[in-house]
Amino acid sequence: MKTQTTTQLGAVIRTRRKQLKITQKELAMTCGTGLRFIVDLEKGKPTCQIGKTLQVLQSLGLAIELTTMGGNATESMMP
Repeated sequence: MKTQTTTQLGAVIRTRRKQLKITQKELAMTCGTGLRFIVDLEKGKPTCQIGKTLQVLQSLGLAIELTTMGGNATESMMP
C-alpha cells in the first residue's frame, strides 16, 4: 500500500489495531506511549514523533518501506 500522508498512515494504523482487536489504550500501554499520542497518530497529526510512531508500527507488526520517487531503490525498515 502506498501511503503518502499522515492521515493515510493514521488510517492504516487504526485499521491494523482494529484487526488485532485491541483498544487504543491497550496499544498505548504496549508501546509505552500515552493514549493521547495514539489518538493523535490515528487522526494523522503531522507533528507526532517519528520514534514513537515507529514503536507503534512495530508493535502492530507493520513495517515501513522507503522508495525513491522513481521507484528504483528501496530501503526497508523491518521490525
